[in-house]
Amino acid sequence: MCVRRILLPLGGASHAQSALHVGGVIARMFDAHLAVLHVGTDMQEVGPLVGEGMSGVMVQDMIATAMKESAERLHEVRGLFDAFTRREHIPVVAVDSPLSPGGMHALSASFIAHSGHTRSVVSFQARLSDIVVLRQPNPEGDVSSSETLHAILFESGRGVIIAPPVAPPTVGKRICIGWNGTSEAASAIHHALPLLRRAEAVCILYSPAYQRPGPEARHVRSFLSLHGIEANIHEFGSDTRPVGEDMLAAAHDFNADMLVMGAYSHSRLRQMILGGVTRHMLENSDIVVLMSR
Repeated sequence: MCVRRILLPLGGASHAQSALHVGGVIARMFDAHLAVLHVGTDMQEVGPLVGEGMSGVMVQDMIATAMKESAERLHEVRGLFDAFTRREHIPVVAVDSPLSPGGMHALSASFIAHSGHTRSVVSFQARLSDIVVLRQPNPEGDVSSSETLHAILFESGRGVIIAPPVAPPTVGKRICIGWNGTSEAASAIHHALPLLRRAEAVCILYSPAYQRPGPEARHVRSFLSLHGIEANIHEFGSDTRPVGEDMLAAAHDFNADMLVMGAYSHSRLRQMILGGVTRHMLENSDIVVLMSR
């Protein structure tokens, strides 16, 4: 198993540098292709915003404003991509042509500008990618970044690597696995295997308060050993803090630069209302997180 195509949806400049950095590090790690995707405003998305009783002039003004803002975001994101690839000396190739002249896979990047329904475009593109890198959703209300994340998790079958707001110094050298026995956690391990094989140290984080019916941490260690991955087990937890906070603290104690975990073992609605480990990581993690469902 290897990583050949990395998708990086980028809707705007917020946290873009960190996401590009993480995507670039992983692409260089595997001599992979980094496809940066920007989805612009589509007329069909603007239409439903038009309310009853608005004059034709008002409607035209609203559409013109939306399209102008979309064009400005595209120009901004393309500028960030061009500057990043020049700085990192990553060859830019035609869209979806990550081959060197000799026909062998090599480090490369492409920029895809697409218009349409963001959720559909992103999930379709993600389905034929090995992994997806995404900027951390903005808890202050960046709806587009949150919708992009959930489109990948719920509609693509891919794992998503979430970059923190500040670009990390290393990625994938020391990896923690947040294990709770669920199919979501198992899926996350599957998507992380190429990274786990290259890690210098791997630690399985286990907590009785987090564990569900299913395989235990010792079974995970045995499974990883079949793939040539050595891992130790660390039990974490306290009576005073939520599981998500304890897990992140345990990852910090291990000096981890990546946390692998399942997403939304509880329903998304429950986590939105009551909180949960997934929500805590999305809002508070300052290290790279690989999530999957």
